Parts: sequence; C-alpha cells; structure tokens
Amino acid sequence: MRTALSIAGSDSCGGAGIQADIKTMTMNGVYAMSAITALTAQNTTGVTGISEVSPDFLRKQIDMVFEDIRPDAVKIGMVSSSELIEVIAERLRTYKAKNVVVDPVMAATSNARLIRTEAIKTLEAELFSIAEVITPNIPEAEILSGGVIKCKDAMIAAAKSIYEKHGCSVLLKGGHSVNDANDLLYSNGEYTWFEGKRIDNQNTHGTGCTLSSAIASNLAKGFDLETSVRRAKDYISGALSAMLDLGRGSGPMNHAFNLNGEFAGSFDIT
Repeated sequence: MRTALSIAGSDSCGGAGIQADIKTMTMNGVYAMSAITALTAQNTTGVTGISEVSPDFLRKQIDMVFEDIRPDAVKIGMVSSSELIEVIAERLRTYKAKNVVVDPVMAATSNARLIRTEAIKTLEAELFSIAEVITPNIPEAEILSGGVIKCKDAMIAAAKSIYEKHGCSVLLKGGHSVNDANDLLYSNGEYTWFEGKRIDNQNTHGTGCTLSSAIASNLAKGFDLETSVRRAKDYISGALSAMLDLGRGSGPMNHAFNLNGEFAGSFDIT
C-alpha cells in the first residue's frame, strides 16, 4: 500500500487540517500519517486559539515517520512560524522526500490569519524549492506574486511569475470568484486549465486542505501531476456535491461521500 504524510495543523472540528488530510488520503487509497505543527481551537464559525508545537517536537514526529514507514508523498499545510518551516525543510531534504505538495495556507475559510507575516518569506525560500507543486488560492497567489488577480490572464501571469521565481509547478485555484471553479496548472513553462462546475454549496471548510491531500495521494500512487490534479478535482467535486450540512458557519464537506461496505453502514437502535 502506498503511503502519504501530512505535515499540518489540527482542526478540532474535523473539516480541515490534519483531520481532513487523513480522511482524504484514506478515501484516495493511501495509508495516511501525520506530523502536527499546531493545535487549533476552531469550529465552522472561526478560530479562537492556536498552540504551536515546538520545533524539536515537530522534528521528532517527522523523524519517527521517515525512519519507519517512508512516505511516498508529503503534503504540507498550515505552518505558522519560520522556525517550524525551517525544521520541515531541513528534514525533508535530509530524507530526500519525493512528491512534496505545499498548500501555502495563510488564512482559514473564516479569514482567521494562520501564518505570521515574516514566515511567508521563509515558506517561499525553504519549501517551494523542494515542492513538486504548490496550491495557492487567489488571495495567496496575489501575496506570492505581488499582483492583483481579477481575470484568467492575470491568473496565468501570476502563476508564471511564481513558477519562474521558485521553479516549482503552481496550481492556482480559481474558486475565489475569479474564474468560476476553474483551476490553472503552470508547469515547465506551459499551462493547463482544469475546468470545473461551481457547486452551489456554501459549506467549503477545508477545500484547500482536501485538494492538496488528494493530489499528494495520487502522486504517491504513481500518477503524473496533471492526472493527479484531475483526479483530485473530481474527488473534491464529489465531496462538495454530497451537500453535507453541519455547523453554524461554513461547514465541512463529506470526505466519505463514496464510502461503501459493511463497516460504514448505519445502525438505527430505535
């Protein structure tokens, strides 16, 4: 069985972060492992607290995974400080990690800030260079490219700018009302559009975490990057189309929308 490691923060309400990553990786057919960068106190309405792990403890988590069950892919999500980013980069270089997917998480769906401003430069310098692909949304890509993105041409220009600066493929997600649900993959000087139908579902908590984890899962299984992105988009469309409705805010998706079997069935004791 292929394996994947998520290095990210914990979401106490289960819709994003490590919890979403594990659900997604499991549903996409790989064995999921984790190294937690921070605990968060959050639900669908917002984030009320963040408690980082120490750099030494994060290092220990990563070491214990690689020294026993080497991951075939690594997904990196919320990392809020430069010190933690530097630990991740150093350990992944040491272990020559493959198929690294970086989701440059800067804010939650509720707009809560999840990375310190000074850490963004460290993220770019340390992690983008070892990434197979990064997956910014429109606001994140505007920060990384220094431009304003209001149309398809601006998406192409921003993705090209980030690619040329850092040398990693860029999947620029168009889901922030710029280009319906169409995403742009810029890789090796060429771009590919992945068209998607906007799903009328306001419960989008954890979509970025889910997409990047699905891409990592498919890379772990040996699919090329373009195929991995396409399969990941199909998965997230299914999860959104299931129309799960939990919580008082922007709720989670149904990661297990395609789950079948005797152990998943419900049992009504009434």
